[in-house]
Amino acid sequence: MEALLEESARRFANLAPAADYWSLRLVAERRSALAVRQDVVLPPSTAVTTGAFVTLTRSGGTGYAATSDLSPAGLAAAAADARTWADLTAGHGLVAPAEQARSAHRGRYETTVARPWDDLSQDARIALLQDASRALKVDERIVDWLAWLVGRQVSTLLVSGDGAHILQRFHFIDPGLRAVAHAGALTQVRTGGGARGSRQGGLEQLELLDFPAAAPRVAEEALALLAAPECPSGPTDILLMPSQMTLQIHESIGHPLELDRILGDERNYAGTSFVTPDMFGHYRYGSPLLNVTFDPTVAGESAAYAFDDEGLPAERVHLIREGILERPLGGATSQARAGLPGTANARACSWDRPPIDRMANLNVEPGHGALADLMAGVERGVLMDTNRSWSIDDSRNKFQFGCEYGRLIEDGALGGVVRNPNYRGISATFWRNLAAVGSGLEVHGVNNCGKGEPNQMIHVGHASPPCVFRDVEVFGGAG
Repeated sequence: MEALLEESARRFANLAPAADYWSLRLVAERRSALAVRQDVVLPPSTAVTTGAFVTLTRSGGTGYAATSDLSPAGLAAAAADARTWADLTAGHGLVAPAEQARSAHRGRYETTVARPWDDLSQDARIALLQDASRALKVDERIVDWLAWLVGRQVSTLLVSGDGAHILQRFHFIDPGLRAVAHAGALTQVRTGGGARGSRQGGLEQLELLDFPAAAPRVAEEALALLAAPECPSGPTDILLMPSQMTLQIHESIGHPLELDRILGDERNYAGTSFVTPDMFGHYRYGSPLLNVTFDPTVAGESAAYAFDDEGLPAERVHLIREGILERPLGGATSQARAGLPGTANARACSWDRPPIDRMANLNVEPGHGALADLMAGVERGVLMDTNRSWSIDDSRNKFQFGCEYGRLIEDGALGGVVRNPNYRGISATFWRNLAAVGSGLEVHGVNNCGKGEPNQMIHVGHASPPCVFRDVEVFGGAG
């Protein structure tokens, strides 16, 4: 596949129109999905897509065009369209193209893979899912059960008139397990085995995600929730496991720190941010225990890469250090607009979309102490695991999140299971109540983060240890 991308890049270089700057981003993707529900194999699917995105600046204007036709005629037509749009937008941009950083970098990146996706035949993958499905059906009260496995391989090649040449190969894997338990008027759902996440790597990631070994536990926990009392209500301490920290980081740190959102770009679609440009450098976002990094270097994390989709090199930087807000998540365009340092996080979901500010790998740095040590510091509280529901206002400030599974913590020890554990808060107040950060970093992610018009659904990585928060408003299913 890379040979086609390289040949297309050579073709474009020979026919690119006169311009101050041009870049060509080529993308080739193969996605294979399998699922077994209630021991029945669902229709497998395979999707292959290839195309190119042209960016061209000329006389102060910028134009874009995309095409799936990689022939000389198709590339020439896309270049002509981009040139037309560049002429039409001259003098109307929010920032002059000459003020934006542009890439002349050359480099390569490839996900480390120990066991490639194709090492396991389609029949073997289906057999693996059938075994997982049978392991989920542990009781007649399990009324629905599902196991799935998705593999995705993506190659991107970015070249530019300034000499950039960046080839990146990504290997993604998304497994998951779900059990639905029902009795009387109660229905409870438990997921695991990598559900709602995404990781880079090969089949070796399955063992790290406890897939499919987690199947019996997932089903038993769904059954335990049927017999559990409602989560008690009132202010209390909560211990969030990394699977729930993923959503907490994503919604109350990631989206508020996206610089294009701070500048108002998403206001009419997915909301704005309570963060304003003047806050960077001094605003207390969380307690002194809170350290948040943009880090594309964590092995296996979903949004690891060497360069963003505009060709800027990515590196680990602190966004929040000891609770103080340091920098936003903004690519070259947003940095030029805001006059703030950002990160190499301009990303596009595929070849037919322009890069925009996305949060990429956004992690809470580990602290000290094992899970037992965190629990020992809680007199009365609730442990919450795996996000089930989320709601947050359009400035990403006031929120209400629900989890699948809860356990009481009493006098520093783990107590009984509770169902429907929920909590609510205000972003900065919540993070300022961070009281303990564990040492065990877990890699999770989100594979359906939506943003932009037209919409771009993209994968995002979040790594975190378990964390304790004081004085949080907790409530059960009755509200």
